[in-house]
Amino acid sequence: MPETGKGRFLSMFRERKPVMAMLHLKGTSPDDVQERMKRELDIYVSEGVDAVIVEDYFGTYGDMRRALAYIEQTKPDIVYGVNCLNIDAMGFELAGEFGAAFVQLDSVVGHVKPRDEEALAAFLELFRSRYAGCVLGGVRFKYQPVLSERSLEEDLEIAKERCDAVAVTQDATGQETSLDKIRAFRAGLGDFPLIVAAGVTPENLKESFRIADGAVVGSYFKDSYRDDGELSAEHVRTFMDAVRAVREECA
Repeated sequence: MPETGKGRFLSMFRERKPVMAMLHLKGTSPDDVQERMKRELDIYVSEGVDAVIVEDYFGTYGDMRRALAYIEQTKPDIVYGVNCLNIDAMGFELAGEFGAAFVQLDSVVGHVKPRDEEALAAFLELFRSRYAGCVLGGVRFKYQPVLSERSLEEDLEIAKERCDAVAVTQDATGQETSLDKIRAFRAGLGDFPLIVAAGVTPENLKESFRIADGAVVGSYFKDSYRDDGELSAEHVRTFMDAVRAVREECA
């Protein structure tokens, strides 16, 4: 299995407190999805986000393949990740095939029945042994069932063995992740990398980044501040300006 550890995930990024932006693959046809993805990617790169995540939130597996092939061929120097929703195995396969730096998994512990935890552990060990990149893994993640019979602290200890950074959210896409939950995760993880993966805004960014190590952002970047909106370069710029201000304070 690839080496895990405190610095493995964060070392991929040039800047402290990295921001990972979602490519949701929205569109009316495969060609429309691809052209929209290209425009969104150009905005993200020009506004200085630290990474993008290709996700089949609105699109298909085929859309993911086309997007990743384009990124690999035209933007080889950017950091990019993959989240193949509901089919984690194919996320690993796509990441390996197209040179993605990391895989995002919505949950790495606690979302299966206790009798299935051994199989989940074996799955992650197998696929991580085949993939040299990192894993960003959710715990108590939005829309994921909580079937664990263990405490949060116990599940976070297990997560540290299964991924290279833990992602925390509240209950829904775009919903602000409470500081109480972020603090609880930090207490359970110690100095292990912690990423807030929903609801970060310029208004709550400073407080979130005092505790967490980075953010995944999707809804805030849209013109409507909703996941189904159109990407707004102005919103990306506003957010990244706030990030740079926080980074200067932390320097």
